[in-house]
This record gives sequence, structure tokens and C-alpha cells, in this order.
Amino acid sequence: MSSSPLKVAIVGTGLFATATHLPTLQKLENVVPYSCYNRTKSKAEEFASKAGITKVYDSLEEVFQDKEVDVVDVLLPVQYNVEAVKLAVKYNKPICLEKPIAANLEQAKEIVQLDESSPTLPISILENWSYMNAIDILKNEVLPKIGDVISFTYRSTGAWNENNKYLTTSWRQNPQHIGGFLSDGGVHQLALLTGVLGAVDLISALTKQVRKASGDDDIVYSTVKMSSGVIGTFTYGSAFGATDKSSTFLIMGTNGSIEFDFSPSLPKKIIKYQTGDSAQAASAKQIIEVDSNDTSAAEFSNFFEAVAQKDKSLILTKPRLAYHHLSIVGAALESVKSGSFATVSSPVSSQ
Repeated sequence: MSSSPLKVAIVGTGLFATATHLPTLQKLENVVPYSCYNRTKSKAEEFASKAGITKVYDSLEEVFQDKEVDVVDVLLPVQYNVEAVKLAVKYNKPICLEKPIAANLEQAKEIVQLDESSPTLPISILENWSYMNAIDILKNEVLPKIGDVISFTYRSTGAWNENNKYLTTSWRQNPQHIGGFLSDGGVHQLALLTGVLGAVDLISALTKQVRKASGDDDIVYSTVKMSSGVIGTFTYGSAFGATDKSSTFLIMGTNGSIEFDFSPSLPKKIIKYQTGDSAQAASAKQIIEVDSNDTSAAEFSNFFEAVAQKDKSLILTKPRLAYHHLSIVGAALESVKSGSFATVSSPVSSQ
């Protein structure tokens, strides 16, 4: 990292900025929250007071015009992400944006094009699940032990939480982003799935809206074909009645199987695996306890390192990758309309 602290302008000063972004930025080395902006200036001023920030802007463009600002951290309703990226390109200002990448695939594609036509400007989408340390363990340490991957079952389900403070935000209650909670929370799940098994090619899905407060369909059951040829199922939703929150990822191979249990109730996430090409050759199950890492700190550290090194290739969650995650949701919704498999548009390139 550079010796001089990077000055960060925080754009969007709502609940998540206060609860997660601000404390994360404050604990990172060589980073300092410098200024802020909100479409309602009084909210920005209130946030600034809490954060010890003295500079508050009157317009979004002022943020990017400020020569003192090194980096812009954007937490706007995602339909405004395109506007922010355009300003970042105009003023050559490194930018990170909260997920999902955009409200729809057209906007997301525009952000990818802006990113890839700006070869030196760091642009990162803050999909923090991409930084789970379990992904590296699963992909690089355990997956090679089970031979060729054949199939998977990914399931993350839970009860409706009416006390969720983020439900009160108007952009979630009246979503402009496709799929509402299916894209807002679903890209987290898809970051884990694709981080381990690669890009998705086809999906056939059924979705349903269980809660009016979701603003849109809030559960999805689907059958998936990966670009590698692996097949599986993807189930996601937290709009059910009373039930334990359960999150499991089962991977089946020609020489064994893996089960990753990352249910929130567990003190540590658990990877269980066994090897063998038949029931008769099955080994004893091996268990790996995975410590939960601070994925928000990890995603910011990754982005700020790219900024300090002036090397955008270091960024893990590039717009093209985030586009792929949103396009899986888009394909699922298209599948619901057509009643058949839908192709996931512009799959991410192999890393």
C-alpha cells in the first residue's frame, strides 16, 4: 500500500454505510474516510458527524471533481451505479460499488464496457462473498481429491425475518433491480457457487413471491448446467415460515464427494469430504473447520491494493464477473417466462 493514506469519499450514507462500510474503512491501514454525499444532504451531514468527516457535497459530480479524493465508495440504489461509473471514468477516479452491479443487464453491460474501455482505472463491484476463504479451500485443496465433478446441490433457505432493518429501505421494497431479493442476495450465493465450480451456462427455474414486503419474487428453485458440463440444482430463498436457516453445498465427483455446510448457526463452517470411486472403496469422512473471515475487509483490501499498485488486474470482482452473477438471475427469470431452459448471457471468462 502507499505511504500516504487513500482519501475515500463515501456516496450513499444509509444503513449499510453506517453499519459496515464506515467501520471497515476505519480499521484498514492507509485508508481514511474523507468526505461523503447523499441525495438527501441532511442524511449526509448526520453521517459525517458520526464519522468525523467535515466535507459534505451538494451533488454527485462534486464528489468526482474533488481532486483531494483518491477513491469513491458507492452505496447507492443500484439503478444509479451507471451514472456513478460514468463520472468515475470522466474524472479518472477509482471506484467501488455495492452489489448487484446494476438494476438490469443493459445497465450492467454498459458498466462492463466502461470498465474494459478504461484499461488503467480500477473499478470493483463489492460482492464480498467472492472473498470467502472457503472458496479457495474448496476449489484448490478439496475439489481435486474427488475426481471429475459430476453434479452439485446448492441450497440456502431460511425463515422470513420481519425485523431485518434493511427491509425498510425503499429501493428494496420497490425494487428496480431485476428479481428484487433474488439479485440483491442471490449474487452472494452465486459468487460462492461460481467461485468454486466456474461459470453457469444454462438454467431452468421456477420462482415465486412469498412476501409482499419483498417487492418481487423472493424464492427460486432451479436446475443448472455449468459451462464445464457439470449439472446441479440451485435453491435460494429466505421468505418461508419458521424454519432453521440452512445453507449447504454438496458436490459429487467420480472419486468422492464434498459437503460444505455454511449455515449461520454453526460456530465454524464445516467441509466434509470422502474419497473413493465406489461404496466399497469409500474412505472415512474427513472434516475441515473453516474460520469465517471478514469478507468486507478482504474486498476493500483487494480494491485498495489495486489502487495503490495502479494495477486493476489485481481486482477479483471485476464488473464482468459481477455481470455474470446478475445474468444468472436474469436467465432464471427468463426461464420462468418461457417455461424452458434459458442461456446465461456473456459468461465470465476463465480466470
